[in-house]
Amino acid sequence: MNVTVCRKEHFNAAHRLYNAGWSDEQNIAVFDKCSNPNYHGHNYELIVKLTGPVNAETGYVYDLKQLSELLKTEIIERFDHRNLNLDTEEFKELNPTAENIAIVIWNILRPQISETYALGITLYETERNFVEYNG
Repeated sequence: MNVTVCRKEHFNAAHRLYNAGWSDEQNIAVFDKCSNPNYHGHNYELIVKLTGPVNAETGYVYDLKQLSELLKTEIIERFDHRNLNLDTEEFKELNPTAENIAIVIWNILRPQISETYALGITLYETERNFVEYNG
């Protein structure tokens, strides 16, 4: 029997949604205010879910202190208070949509968490808009 454990984190970041192959008019038509050349920001809420068996000796699925530290060093320190387009390698050529941010976070974490656990990412860009990625 598997159980899902979750860790919620928070980071603030700026970005601009923009396709360099398009005209400014097309970018505005598709991305609207999110294509502002001066960028805009979000208070992102990140939920990382690990699903796996409960360890009979510890009673844990996964040590959440360990997950917290992993998220701090690999995700929060990398993206918090950054301009995703300008300050991060991951988004130099990749449009930093919520969908792409969730996929990037999953790809950063997946090699560092045993395949024993299913990994899921939920990323809230706003209170009402969020994405989920499960690999």
